[in-house]
Amino acid sequence: MKVIIKHRSRGRIRVQMAQPRMSLEQADLLECYLQRLPQVIRASVHERTRCAIVEYQGSQTEILLAFSRFSYEMENLHPPVSSSRALNRTYEEKLVGMAAAKAVSVLFFPAPLRIAYTAWKAIPHLFRGLRCLLRGQMVVEVLDALSIGISLLRGDFSTASSVRFLLGLGELLEEWTHKKSVSDLAQCMSLNIDRVWLKTPQGEVLTPLSQIQTGDRVCVRLGGLIPLDGVITEGEIMVNQASLTGESIPVPKRTGMTVYAGTVVEEGECVLQVSGQSGSSRYDKIVAMIEQSESLKSTAESRAANLADRLVPYTLAGSLLTYLLTRNVSRALSVLMVDFSCALKLAMPLAVLSAMREASGFHVTVKGGKYLETVAQADTVVFDKTGTLTHACPVVAEVIPFGGQNEADMLRLAACLEEHFPHSMANAVVQAARERGLSHEEMHSEVEYIVAHGIVSEVNGRRVIIGSTHFVFEDEHCAIPEGEQERYDSLPNQYSHLYLAIGGVLSAVVCISDPLRPEAGDVIRQLRGLGIRRAVMLTGDSERTAAAIAAEVGVDEYHAEILPADKASFVETERAKGHTVIMIGDGINDSPALSKANVGIAISDGAAIAREIADITIAADDLHELVSLRRIAGKLTVRIRSNYRFVIGFNSSLIVLGALGILPPATSATLHNLSTLGVSLQSMTNLLELK
Repeated sequence: MKVIIKHRSRGRIRVQMAQPRMSLEQADLLECYLQRLPQVIRASVHERTRCAIVEYQGSQTEILLAFSRFSYEMENLHPPVSSSRALNRTYEEKLVGMAAAKAVSVLFFPAPLRIAYTAWKAIPHLFRGLRCLLRGQMVVEVLDALSIGISLLRGDFSTASSVRFLLGLGELLEEWTHKKSVSDLAQCMSLNIDRVWLKTPQGEVLTPLSQIQTGDRVCVRLGGLIPLDGVITEGEIMVNQASLTGESIPVPKRTGMTVYAGTVVEEGECVLQVSGQSGSSRYDKIVAMIEQSESLKSTAESRAANLADRLVPYTLAGSLLTYLLTRNVSRALSVLMVDFSCALKLAMPLAVLSAMREASGFHVTVKGGKYLETVAQADTVVFDKTGTLTHACPVVAEVIPFGGQNEADMLRLAACLEEHFPHSMANAVVQAARERGLSHEEMHSEVEYIVAHGIVSEVNGRRVIIGSTHFVFEDEHCAIPEGEQERYDSLPNQYSHLYLAIGGVLSAVVCISDPLRPEAGDVIRQLRGLGIRRAVMLTGDSERTAAAIAAEVGVDEYHAEILPADKASFVETERAKGHTVIMIGDGINDSPALSKANVGIAISDGAAIAREIADITIAADDLHELVSLRRIAGKLTVRIRSNYRFVIGFNSSLIVLGALGILPPATSATLHNLSTLGVSLQSMTNLLELK
């Protein structure tokens, strides 16, 4: 692609595409391409001007070469299921159309036509209010209808027109922001699957998801994400469908039953026959779940909605009382033009949705407003160690064979087993085999994953297991080869260990370097500065390793050599003591604790079931996202309180001034609606400065 450089500076460049026009889909494709480049910090594409703005690290020449290599026909590029760009274009056009219609009616319509136009546009508001009144609902729609209706009856068509326009503008902005926030959130929650296990006559084959067709058979195991809609043909599983239904209780699925993309296998394994492609259907289901789940609303949102409805009768009563005391219709109407509910119902949800959207800019996906509220209140944070406090991408340091086994053969066998159950340590084994060019065709029978212990299978008629020392030696009673006890005792302590045994005899130990995340200590210090009183580390690793990590990272306490049930029990105990607990983890073994915490936070590249159970997910590359999350949650709380004070104070002042006859109805209505729009627009602004 040819580009024209419009402006450049250190770390930033703006270019224009050398094409006559740019479609919305082309802009989405180019933006997707640029954001995937490793040297790009941020990129945005503007279809109207055909310009791209890129902030980057490294050489500007590399960025320009990347533009030259780009093509809209690139196979690995796919536009988003739902484009925010298209959504914004739709509402921008609606906003311009509404403003233009208002301007034309004021500037060019003769008085009779302007009156008729105002009356016609007022009819929906009048009918909406009448319908609510007939249902016995004393809500804000009734006040809106009364305000417009009384203004029309008094012949004050200018006030009626202004009130109607401002109400319509507020509704449009609310709808736009709501849909944009929900769309962004749903996009973040969409599937992130590259490859699946395709069942063929020759065995299981790891296949790109894009190559899967309707009718293909796909294998899904414990902790795995179901990648596509389909029907179970083999096996029996328990499925967590919270992402679709909001219900966290697992559902049994047997042969012949339908399963849906995005749900997670909590127990068992199965083979499903694909019935449909993953994409828009999954996205639509997520959107429906977000919009319909009342349980995800924050307390502030619910309180604002309830308070708004409760105040409507008082506003109406105040208007009647003003008329009875003053016998002045204008003063009564001035009071009627002001209500608290409009601003409360509009500003609070917008503030929460905007905060959730802003969090996604920091690579944080929040599944509901109430979780932001809880994060702001939390006083205890609990960390898993492996893959959470330690680096998300551990590496194999060495493979130590026992019993005369070949090092390469043992690594090949370990990778063959581990690739079925993705976890940070399993990924390290698979990657090590790949880097050494060790192919590992399916040489084993059915594999079984035992949570927090390891993997069991059969190779050439012999039982093969890989996992923790507790699993291999205590549960399975495997033996160390004769004469190699001393060698076993001298295993390097600085590494985490995976033990591989064949036929009940230790065959190899895979030593995995599990370095501490460089930012971990700083993150814990910053969280303390933001009000977190206690930081705890839980791990199944050895006491010696755990003590070293705990000392280095600076947690207040740690617990080593514990099982998943122990992690969950610890969280429950802390909650019973009155603490508000955040749990952060990445693996299948963290799932029970994540579900028991006030807020469960999963690392984005961790186990699918952990991400599914968690209330929030953060990016895998930087724990500083936790700090950003806490800051957003805290500032959201401050903003909501500020909104309450402003709405109550400003509208109370308008009511008093209207009742005293200082503000006429038109001015009262204009100031009220402008203040509602103002506080709503302010609620949509970022709480923090984006990176």
